[in-house]
Amino acid sequence: MSFLFYLLIAAICAIIAERIIPGSIPGGFITAIIFGVIGAWLGGILMGSFGPQLAGVALIPCIMGSGILVFTVSLFSNTFRNRKIV
Repeated sequence: MSFLFYLLIAAICAIIAERIIPGSIPGGFITAIIFGVIGAWLGGILMGSFGPQLAGVALIPCIMGSGILVFTVSLFSNTFRNRKIV
């Protein structure tokens, strides 16, 4: 049960990051869960574990890591979308 709560908190952090950072998460809630888990891992590596925690997720690094991930993915998806095939 705690793993499901972890996934829910990670998805909510990814959705918050999507609202803050210009860009969007392609897909729905399942993709937000994936972005949240990867963002929590990335934020934990870059910033450590500080700030409030909920269900084992440090909220500030998770939101920051998810924001970096959302920005990077939206940057690459826009680059490949605008590319012309000759």
